[in-house]
Amino acid sequence: MALLRRCLTVVLLGSVAAGGLLCAGCHREKGNGQGKSATKPKLLLYCGAGIRPAVAEIIEAFEKKNNVTIEPDYAGANILLSRIKLTKRGDLYMPGDVRYVQQADGEGLIASSREACYFVPVILVRRGNPKKIHSVADLAREGLRLGFGDPKACAVGRVTTEILRRNRVKPGDIERNVVFRSLTVNELGVHIKVGKIDATIVWDAIAAHYPKEGEIVPIPKDKNVVSTVPVAVLRSSKHPKEAAAFQEFLLSEEGRAIFAKHHYTTEAPR
Repeated sequence: MALLRRCLTVVLLGSVAAGGLLCAGCHREKGNGQGKSATKPKLLLYCGAGIRPAVAEIIEAFEKKNNVTIEPDYAGANILLSRIKLTKRGDLYMPGDVRYVQQADGEGLIASSREACYFVPVILVRRGNPKKIHSVADLAREGLRLGFGDPKACAVGRVTTEILRRNRVKPGDIERNVVFRSLTVNELGVHIKVGKIDATIVWDAIAAHYPKEGEIVPIPKDKNVVSTVPVAVLRSSKHPKEAAAFQEFLLSEEGRAIFAKHHYTTEAPR
């Protein structure tokens, strides 16, 4: 009988010990998971689609050097601004034109803003320029198929409207030729590539991605509208120090080299 009681005691103690180890393992696993997420902030970056090639590489470089995750949301500048207003969340805003940040700042959404790079609009035509387009005024000729950015969605659409006005092109003369309105500047380059349109107005950096399918027609400086691309920290940021660090990295030598690698203009055009 005594032997039986000793056996039961050993089994019971063994079960308690095993259970304790199992629980300890559970707590360690849970603790590690919580610690990891607590020490690695995640930043939400609202970024204009036209800046995506360079920003994607800059994010990768920044994440390798910092214990931070950047979650980018790429879309048209005005679409992103609407999301910021609606959700009241996010850490950084980088549209294709500074006027969107100025608008957001007027509504109390911006903590700080700095200039990152510049967009120089150009006319992008199909390779060989079969329609003989040499100026903004030529875009009003009958029989052309044009694609423009939607001014209510993206920065390039808004800027295109200003360029047409500066070149004294009547809205009615141009609208009869417009067969496509895009939500982002990237779509316009693709439409040139596949031959769906004859010409468009895009950023110089976007046009540079289509050397085989497209050809650039420069717009004279006095008839052009250059866009300043800002990077702003939002007041809604839960990690303002990390957001400011990413802002600084964008403007660093390494960040500027990545912008230049992707054909973005880093010095203010004169």
